[in-house]
Amino acid sequence: QLQLVESGGGLVQPGGSLRLSCATSGVTLDYYAIGWFRQAPGKEREGISCISTRGGLTVYADSVKGRFTISRDNAKNTVYLQMNSLKPEDTAVYYCAASLVGSAWSSCRRADFGSWGQGTQVTVSS
Repeated sequence: QLQLVESGGGLVQPGGSLRLSCATSGVTLDYYAIGWFRQAPGKEREGISCISTRGGLTVYADSVKGRFTISRDNAKNTVYLQMNSLKPEDTAVYYCAASLVGSAWSSCRRADFGSWGQGTQVTVSS
């Protein structure tokens, strides 16, 4: 069974950067689309970026486009989310998730992802 563990969250000032990692184990990552989602207090969990099985295709939510970059290293069974120019509204718990649904990387919808990590807190504040 695929297991996912996020790391790299923390407290950062506005304009700063963080890199989140999603380490996977249990089965090979090669067949899974991976998504990063976030959930702020009182809000629904939203998809912010997803990547196809080999990393050649990515999508981003408008709110993070141009600031965040998703990537993956299947040899290391790890997916990354580089977050630059962070804003207070980026404050949330960030989750990575995996999907065997073929179109999941493009839809980036929570319903298409069946395996989830426990989340890592990102707080952007001065």
